[in-house]
Amino acid sequence: MHIPRQTRGLLANALLATSMLLSSQAMAQTASPVPATVVAAAARTPELSTFYKLAQQAGLTASLEATGPLTVFAPTDEAFKAVPAATLDKLSKDPELLKSVLTYHVVPGALKAASINGNSSLTTLNGAQLAASKAGDFVTVDDGLVIKADLIAGNGVVHIIDRVLMPAVKK
Repeated sequence: MHIPRQTRGLLANALLATSMLLSSQAMAQTASPVPATVVAAAARTPELSTFYKLAQQAGLTASLEATGPLTVFAPTDEAFKAVPAATLDKLSKDPELLKSVLTYHVVPGALKAASINGNSSLTTLNGAQLAASKAGDFVTVDDGLVIKADLIAGNGVVHIIDRVLMPAVKK
């Protein structure tokens, strides 16, 4: 069977267009929706599994699922591994101390990386001041570097940081 050259070109273009349409529909169906809460965002981010587990242990899940908006500076699993074992042990045995440390990583309001200018002081959920600064594209909070910014959730934003921040000890 002989198909004219022009018809073959039209058929090939139609087949290509159909394949691209089906491919884009499949990608749209598999795209992840925005997590409802900052807790859900942490739960679905593999490198935040320790933060998520400790937030549950400290009884913070309900607070982090609140209407918000909230900004969470969540330390990676590697950041928690860098904390001395004795400190982690102390935190695991004292839920109030653990809650104090974790709420030091949470700020009321949705603060995207682009909205941090120069040096500023942020009031955390535990009432302490957190130093935030930006130089070029680099954002830091206290001595932690934001390594992945602006994970958007329905009730706020999560920034992944490279270390666990410790609030000043009250005397």
